[in-house]
Amino acid sequence: MTTSDSSTAANILADTLRAAVFAARVHAGHRRKGSAAEPYVNHVLEVAEILATHGAPPAAVIAALLHDTVEDSDQDPEPCTLEHLEAAFGPEVAGLVAEVSDDKSLPKEVRKGLQIRHAPKASEAAKQLKLADKISNLRAIAASPPKGWDHARRLEYVGWAGRVAAGAKGANPALDALFDATYRDAVQRLAAEEG
Repeated sequence: MTTSDSSTAANILADTLRAAVFAARVHAGHRRKGSAAEPYVNHVLEVAEILATHGAPPAAVIAALLHDTVEDSDQDPEPCTLEHLEAAFGPEVAGLVAEVSDDKSLPKEVRKGLQIRHAPKASEAAKQLKLADKISNLRAIAASPPKGWDHARRLEYVGWAGRVAAGAKGANPALDALFDATYRDAVQRLAAEEG
């Protein structure tokens, strides 16, 4: 490894850790909806780990740590904005977060439909981020479903995640395969609950 390569790797690591700290602060009071009520930051860490393990570009890994900061801080006294992210992490990372963020002013069903329609048009890095997010969410639905989510609602979520993923595939074959395996596992778990 050359000095330049070493310096680049150190910068990527520093930016990734800075993003992890930033996300931990934004999500400090947030919990996942599942019955385990784990700290929300666990989700963004898992999404980033999935991407890093499967060869996604560094900007996608960093954006994974930040991907819910804008959406989930909208009710905070000082909400995180895309402008904050751009100032702290640059336009590429902020742009990826923008690509995967929902407009919370729209009704939930509209947002869900837009995710399906926008997935095929997303950048390759955003497609990978979207797939990793859905992988993490499917794992959570299977292992620790949100309180009050009956079997039908969980099944509907799994089907919807599959429709979003269909448009996000093609940028990273390893992530495509992991999504498919995670999806099959979620479907099998739900089918076993019915039986």
